[in-house]
Amino acid sequence: MSADRVLFVTLDSCRYDTFANGSAPNIKALAPFHKAQSPSYFTYGSHSAMFVGFTPGIPGAAQPLLDPKFGKLFKIAGVGFAGKGTEGYTLSGCNIVEGFRNLGYTTIGTAAMGWFDPATPTGIHLSRSFDHFLYAGPYHLRRQMDWISRRLDYAQGPTFTFVNVGETHVPYWFEGADWSPDDNPCLPFQNRDRAAECARRQAACLDYVDRLLAPLLASHRDGTVIVCGDHGDCWGEDGLWEHGIAHPMTTTVPLVIRYKGRPVARETPERRRDRWRAAARRWLGVPAGRPVGGTARTASRWNG
Repeated sequence: MSADRVLFVTLDSCRYDTFANGSAPNIKALAPFHKAQSPSYFTYGSHSAMFVGFTPGIPGAAQPLLDPKFGKLFKIAGVGFAGKGTEGYTLSGCNIVEGFRNLGYTTIGTAAMGWFDPATPTGIHLSRSFDHFLYAGPYHLRRQMDWISRRLDYAQGPTFTFVNVGETHVPYWFEGADWSPDDNPCLPFQNRDRAAECARRQAACLDYVDRLLAPLLASHRDGTVIVCGDHGDCWGEDGLWEHGIAHPMTTTVPLVIRYKGRPVARETPERRRDRWRAAARRWLGVPAGRPVGGTARTASRWNG
């Protein structure tokens, strides 16, 4: 295990409620999970945004890493809003993959969904910055894990690894499942209500994915790990099915972050107040233990 390893896993189409109600012991052991908002409602849109630092977040949380508006996990230097909190990694490049490469990281990526196919213009855009990239196609997570394991064994120095998981995407199928991948329970504009079957199958896929991800997650526990949905799916809400549509069910996703070996949890009001106090002291150059400001009124304002 190494603190210089960064792992980014997207559970394609995984709904927040699937993750919250599911087991997924290996992912959930990394850190508390959060109800977050994704940057888009389909695979290409979300990954294009995430690859320039707009990972899913909790709007208004005013907490670094969990609220990208406040402080991004991955910040592209020189562009966008600087934020008010501490950024996780400040990177220089056209995307975070190139940014890590510029810092000397070996960049390894593998994806399941067709948007990543290097034979297409969109796939070229999403994959070209990786040192090593495997487009596996959907439902081949075992192959993806074997390939990543070999690449990590040969890598020298720090690594950035990205995995796009396809089993949680429609039609919700994995190798060995007791239903056919040809039977899609979540078709756009369908009239039959198969929401319960969608939930059952995606939950089973998540359990399968969690088991296969376990060794990779364990090898990164001392480093930084983000696991999230890129978007969700509608299962009949407001008469809608699948994704590619703006709806709370397609933009609400699970989020888990472990930053440099430490779980990232929501702050209590007291912890947030203490962090703001510390930031004010650093900004004003006031030593710890002394009131902030030259007057009682100023000290009261900064010290709560």
